Parts: sequence; structure tokens; C-alpha cells
Amino acid sequence: MMKGLVVFLEQRSFGVCTYLGERFGISVARIRLFFIYSSFLAVGFPVIFYLLAGIVLDVRNYVKRTHNSLFDF
Repeated sequence: MMKGLVVFLEQRSFGVCTYLGERFGISVARIRLFFIYSSFLAVGFPVIFYLLAGIVLDVRNYVKRTHNSLFDF
């Protein structure tokens, strides 16, 4: 049951922690724990950072998709 919940949340989230983990070679679980603990200490600032990073990653992926499909004639 817990595994199904984790898979559901990973599919519906922006993928910011996964992107950061792959980019810097850090465990994704550690990055998630960092966001959780720091959001309690910094009163929600990491949540704002996470949302902004998610929006930037979505826009970046959208631009990559449209840029590739634009020149595929």
C-alpha cells in the first residue's frame, strides 16, 4: 500500500526532487527529506521554491517538446 502511494505521488508531482537528485548525484529520498524538514524550519519557503522549480521544469520540458516537433517535417 505504501509503495502504491509513493508511485502515485511521484507520477503526479513535478519531479523536482528526481531532477535534482539525478543532476547532482544525490539520493532522491535525501532531497525529499531535506525539503520536508526545511519547510518546517523555514515556514514554507522550500514549498514555494519547489513549486517555482516545478513550473520552470514543466515550461522547459514543454519548450523542448515543441521545439523538436516544430522542425520535424
